[in-house]
Amino acid sequence: MISAIYDRRSIRKFSNKPISQKDITDIIQSGIKAPSSKNRQPWKYIVIQGKSKEEMLKVFRQGIEREENERALLPQSKQCIATAKYTVDIMSEAPTVIFVVNTLGKSILADLTLEEHVYEICNIQSISASIQNMLLAATEKGIGSLWICDIYFAYPELYEWLDSEGQLIAAIAFGYPNEFPKERPRKNIDDIVEWRN
Repeated sequence: MISAIYDRRSIRKFSNKPISQKDITDIIQSGIKAPSSKNRQPWKYIVIQGKSKEEMLKVFRQGIEREENERALLPQSKQCIATAKYTVDIMSEAPTVIFVVNTLGKSILADLTLEEHVYEICNIQSISASIQNMLLAATEKGIGSLWICDIYFAYPELYEWLDSEGQLIAAIAFGYPNEFPKERPRKNIDDIVEWRN
């Protein structure tokens, strides 16, 4: 487990070798084993491959185009649209993309009470643990992955296309790596840890 944590990389170049259904199932099972707030297990995984992936990529591109030209959901993030387009290209190489949905989540546009807001945060923490388990399980199997948040540039379009109740949280691209990047710099532990005795 420790070696998977240290060896995991965000992969942006994939080979076209398919991932077996057993390996995908094992990766998802690892996600299901994550801890969750009050054991609510708020996650749902939608596995996209083949023709469905081509449809999804088209919808994603349409959302980015809308975000670029009209009715921007994230108007202050326009400088990141180029990286969102690059993310779609990365996803097109990956043989499998899994969308992660918070089945108990409200719309990202919802006006929440303080209690509802805390509830959302707890569920997203649970889902984040689930995603990390999946990334580490993939690494252990020699499968590369990329945790994707650029979906928010096409959130309404992807949400409608997925046609699944709940809040869309993230996507993860999976495939056998066609690159082996070096470790990205990390903050020094002394700069981020405060000890109180």
